[in-house]
Amino acid sequence: MSVLAVIPARYGSTRFPGKPLAPIAGTPMIERVWRIASAADGVDRTVVATDDERIADAVRAFGGEAVMTPETCRNGTERALAALDALNPDADIVVNVQGDAPLIPPWVIGAVATTLKSDPALQMATPAVRMTPETEKRFRETKAAGAVGGTTVVFARNMDALYFSKSVLPFQRHPEAGTPVFQHIGLYGYRTDALRRIVALDPSPLEKAESLEQLRALENGIPIRVVEVDYRGRSAWSVDSRDDAKVVESIIEREGELVG
Repeated sequence: MSVLAVIPARYGSTRFPGKPLAPIAGTPMIERVWRIASAADGVDRTVVATDDERIADAVRAFGGEAVMTPETCRNGTERALAALDALNPDADIVVNVQGDAPLIPPWVIGAVATTLKSDPALQMATPAVRMTPETEKRFRETKAAGAVGGTTVVFARNMDALYFSKSVLPFQRHPEAGTPVFQHIGLYGYRTDALRRIVALDPSPLEKAESLEQLRALENGIPIRVVEVDYRGRSAWSVDSRDDAKVVESIIEREGELVG
């Protein structure tokens, strides 16, 4: 089975215009993400899907592959499918990697790719990390302070997702039971036919309520396999603003580069 990693990247951003080209410790963010995805086990080809020639030119300049996709794409999922159709590769699996996550470890991407490759019955997969008491405490504190980012996931014994939420799940009525909380990591692997089906579906009620696109799959009976991963002491941070970019630079200085 062949795996295509697609990194959706658009230039327009209300809070951070030109975000994919923003330098992170001297390297454009989109180049960092491309190199990480390219280094992941199980990934056969990595492309940046964009609607802006400035991004495409920058990608080609550092030796990456870019594909132009329509401006009408409403989200990264639609842009990933547009890239697949534009390239017309013989890919069996598409992994949608967020272009604003320059600290996503390559082994996380690889875990999703290899999970789908190992079981042809799986339609979709996504990673999650088990929170420690300390990280769960910080997560709850940021939620209590009104943060909208960050998602948790609960899943069945077979690791298929039951629900995703921007609230902290499960609700701990008996904290002493020690039920773990899993933070969802927002990248997705799709069997190509499942990707086409999801894009063709209308937004679902729970998707609109939580503003979480993956709930569209669950509401329409498409199972999502949760892949437990370990960040191995690495920090996780996405870039939504220039201040975020400075935080990521400080993390890289402290923890080192993910790939050479």
